[in-house]
Amino acid sequence: MTDRVRLRLDLAYDGTDFHGWAKQKGGLRTVQQILEDKLSMILRHPVELTVAGRTDAGVHASGQVVHFDTTREALSQRSIDGDPGKLVRRLSKLLPLDVRVHSCTQVSPDFDARFSALRRHYVYRITTHPRGALPTRARDTATWFKQVDLDLMQQAADSLVGLNDFVAFCKAKPHATTIRELLSFEWKDVSTADEPQLYEAHVTADAFCWSMVRSLVGCCLRVGEGSRGSEFAEQLLQETSRSSQIPLAPAEGLSLVGVDYPAPDQLAARAEMTRERRAAEETEVG
Repeated sequence: MTDRVRLRLDLAYDGTDFHGWAKQKGGLRTVQQILEDKLSMILRHPVELTVAGRTDAGVHASGQVVHFDTTREALSQRSIDGDPGKLVRRLSKLLPLDVRVHSCTQVSPDFDARFSALRRHYVYRITTHPRGALPTRARDTATWFKQVDLDLMQQAADSLVGLNDFVAFCKAKPHATTIRELLSFEWKDVSTADEPQLYEAHVTADAFCWSMVRSLVGCCLRVGEGSRGSEFAEQLLQETSRSSQIPLAPAEGLSLVGVDYPAPDQLAARAEMTRERRAAEETEVG
C-alpha cells in the first residue's frame, strides 16, 4: 500500500461467545476475524490486525490494543473524511454487541501493539459464595466452591513476583520461551452487600504466555483453600515442564484491562529490544 497510515484501536469485548482472539480455521467465531472483516469492508482493502495480547477462549478485555495499516486514500472516503476517529461510529453500527471500539487514533509507524508494549494488566474476578456469581455478573465472574484465606493466597502470589521461568504455569508452545517478568500480583477483597466473598487478583507482567494468568490464579486458590502449603508456589518455579498440580482457573473470571506503552520517541527502541529478547530466549528454549 502507498501513503501508509498506521492506526491504533483501543477496544473491549465479552469473550464468552468467542473462541479466543486469534483467527482460526473452520470458521470459528473469534474477535480478530470479526473485527478484520468489518474494517476490511469499511476501508475497502484487506486489514490485518496486530494485537497487544492474544486472549484465550472465554477471556474478556476492557483495555485491549491493536494496530493496523491503511492508506490516506482509504481514510478519505466520505464517511470518514480523513478522521480516523469516525471509524468508531462506523464500527459501532457493524460490530456485534459483544465487541466495542473505544477509540481509533493515528500513531507513529514505530508503534507496534505487541512489541512496543511495556506491561499488560489483567484482573481476575472470583467468588467463593455458595450461591455463585450474581446473574448479572456471571459472564465475567468465576466461582470457586471452597472457602479461601486471602492472606495465604497473597503469600503465594508474592513468591512468584520477579523474572522467572514460568514453564510450570504455561501450556506448551513449540520453541516459545516461558521466561517472563511478573511485576506485581495482588489479591483484593472487593466484597459488597450484593456480592459477598468476592475477590480480585490484579496481575501485571511484561508479557504472559499461554494460560499463564489462569494458572497463577489456580495455584493461589489451591494454597488459599488449604490443599497446598505456602511453599507450593515457589516450588513450582523449579519445575521444567507444565505442572499437572495447578488447576486452570475458569476463563470467565479473566479480563485484560490495560496495556502500557513508552513515550512516542521510545516506541521503536522498545519494539526492537522486545523482538531481540524474544528471539534470544526462543533460541535458548529450542
